Amino acid sequence: MTAPFRDIDEVVTRFDQAGHLLDEGTATALYLACTLPRPLLLEGEPGVGKTASALTLANVLGTSLIRLQCYEGLTAREALYEWNYQRQLLAIRLAESRHDRLQDTDLFTSEFLIERPILRSVTATGPVPPVLLLDEIDRADDEFEALLLEFLGEASVTIPELGTFASARPPYVVLTSNRSRELHDALRRRCLYHWIEFPSPGRAVRIVRRRIPAAAEPLVRSVTDFVGRARQLDLDKPPGLAETIDWVAALSALGVTSLGRDDALRTLSAIAKSPDDVDAMTELFEPSEGTA
Repeated sequence: MTAPFRDIDEVVTRFDQAGHLLDEGTATALYLACTLPRPLLLEGEPGVGKTASALTLANVLGTSLIRLQCYEGLTAREALYEWNYQRQLLAIRLAESRHDRLQDTDLFTSEFLIERPILRSVTATGPVPPVLLLDEIDRADDEFEALLLEFLGEASVTIPELGTFASARPPYVVLTSNRSRELHDALRRRCLYHWIEFPSPGRAVRIVRRRIPAAAEPLVRSVTDFVGRARQLDLDKPPGLAETIDWVAALSALGVTSLGRDDALRTLSAIAKSPDDVDAMTELFEPSEGTA
């Protein structure tokens, strides 16, 4: 399979054209994941752009995105495949009306198979393989990780009744994790790995300006500066880049051009996600000065 990017610079350029500013480390990880190809595990704090990287990858490749949002209790039926029991029951009743008797081999065929995201990514056809996003894999149970090992290692899925489905052209696979729990070594070994850092103040400004070009420059700089200071506090949920963008968008929609205390406090819910965090961030303002 031909690699979709000539080099790392092309990854940066094409993502930039799609409105997503990549750092060199993330660009390198995406380049290798697409060139080798290998599944890529992106870890980092919430809101640093892990999911956005996968979404943009599908965009720049001009291919479909198949997304599986992980959660506690996720099973093979929801992630890999399941059988269409209603159609199977209907087939049984039709056979009985004809005085026929169906065997198991008649019921467990591709006709009755429902493809869920992972199997769908394996059987996908088209000019470009799809991007499969396994989002927030750390929210799923340990047992679910075991279900992924065959797929991540061999780009295949085994269905006991039908055999193994192997991908002629493996999908581009991106897993994201907020590291709410430690993932198993067996899963990590099957993936390339990259940790996405929260961006530096200057890069954060560039990213926010790219996402909200209509926002005033003083507003973008004052908000990113405030978020940087807020992240130094002992918060329940430190604001990420996604929250920073949301806050700038909210303030800009209200016609705010520079962050002042009153405007900040009435919109602080964009970045503060608990009452304690609201109180802690409020203390960063000096009422006498009126600005952040």
